[in-house]
Parts: sequence; structure tokens; C-alpha cells
Amino acid sequence: MERGLELHHIGVRFGGLTALDDVSLQVPPNQVVGVIGPNGAGKTTLFNVICGFVAPQTGALTLDGRPLRPRPHQLTRLGIARTLQGTGLFAGLTVLENVMTGAAHTAHAGFVSALLGLPASDRDERRLRRQALDILDDLGIADHAEAAPTTLPFAVRQRVALARALAARPRLLLLDEPAGGLGGDDIAGLAELVRQLPRRDTDPCAVLLVEHHMDLVMAVCDDIVVLDFGRVIATGAPDTIRDDPAVTDAYLGAAVDSDVA
Repeated sequence: MERGLELHHIGVRFGGLTALDDVSLQVPPNQVVGVIGPNGAGKTTLFNVICGFVAPQTGALTLDGRPLRPRPHQLTRLGIARTLQGTGLFAGLTVLENVMTGAAHTAHAGFVSALLGLPASDRDERRLRRQALDILDDLGIADHAEAAPTTLPFAVRQRVALARALAARPRLLLLDEPAGGLGGDDIAGLAELVRQLPRRDTDPCAVLLVEHHMDLVMAVCDDIVVLDFGRVIATGAPDTIRDDPAVTDAYLGAAVDSDVA
């Protein structure tokens, strides 16, 4: 039975600093789950635990009820993909080639075949190219396939980074501040894309989203987890979180105060 990703009572300390304290959450299949909280709440540490960059001192992770001990280089084989803050694209590759790198782990031909240009390697490249073009088309940026990423607007580069993550055909996509640097229209377009990811006819995926833009979080998430000082202070649907006094005090109220200032 598919239960998705679950974190059970995760605790992380860095010296005398508690980054995460008894954090539990679930990302069920075919849902978008958001993680919000003030700066320093533990959101980045949470992502790093899931990706295997940080090992928790307490608690455990499971995937479909089975123990999960993630390693960064094994994430794609586990069905997990992650976008980075910024874009992290390879400047020396075209848009199409960048997206193809996201699916490189699915190539059947080995290094020697690729080096010698053997038929198996050619078949892999054609297959990966077709898949990458299909994803670019789905995201509305296929016209930029042969462009260098550095020549494109930031909003388009963000979509290229998303396309590269989707090329891995993940069951779970981790989105780390995907709206950073985007304007209002671009955020609305991103929201539409994220909403559709669990509902795609081909390769649907659950999404775990860390984001500061509350309009995006409220528009796309099925459930939201709120962190403050490394602890979960609220979990629920967007309307529930919006009306929660503890969330208002810890996060939303602070954002309003900063806007007024």
C-alpha cells in the first residue's frame, strides 16, 4: 500500500542549537504539502534530512511504511527529485540538454557505450531527448529547447529547473522556494503548474513545497505544516492554517508587521 513519505519524531541538533524538535509529517501520494515558517524555523534542515544531507539524531523516515535512509546520490532511484533555490542549471548546456541530465539515471547504456557511440547509447539519447522535449512542451517552454539558460528570463529558467526535476519521473518532488525572484504573474503560472503535478495523466507526483510566498502556498497545498523554532505548531488545510492564531503570531503576523514597517 502506498503511504508516501513519512517523518516520525525527527530531531536534529547542531551543537547547542536545536534545528528540529520532534517533527512529524506525511506527504501522501497525489497531494501537495507545504512547509512554512519564519526564517530559522528549520525548513531547510527538514529538506536536508529528507535528501540525506543531514542525519537526524532522533526519529525515523519511512517511504510506504518501509524504513528510508536517504543518500543524496540515490534520491532519483528512490523516486525523489529536488529543485534548488535559484535554478542550479548547467550554463554550458542547452535547455534541452539540462533537462536530459535529469533522466540520465534511466539510461540503459553504460559509460563505454556512450564513449564509443555504440547503438545502445544512441537509442538512449534519442529516448531521453524525446522525453525531455515532451516535458518542455508540457511546461510551455519547448521553444527554448536549444537556447543557453543564461540567455533566458529568470522565470523561464525556473521552469527549466522544474522540467529537469520532472525528467527523473519522481513520485515525490521537493520544491525549495520555487517562487523566489518571481513576479505576480509568474507566481500565478507556477501555481497552476504545481497544482497539476499530482493530477498529471503521465508520471503524477506528490509535492513537498517550502515557500515564503503565502499566496502560492495557500493556492496549491492540500495540507500545510507550520514550523517555528524547529517545532510543528500547526498542521492542516489552508483555511485552517490561515485562521490559526498560533500561525498568525509566529509567521503571518510577523509578515504583516514587516510589510507595514
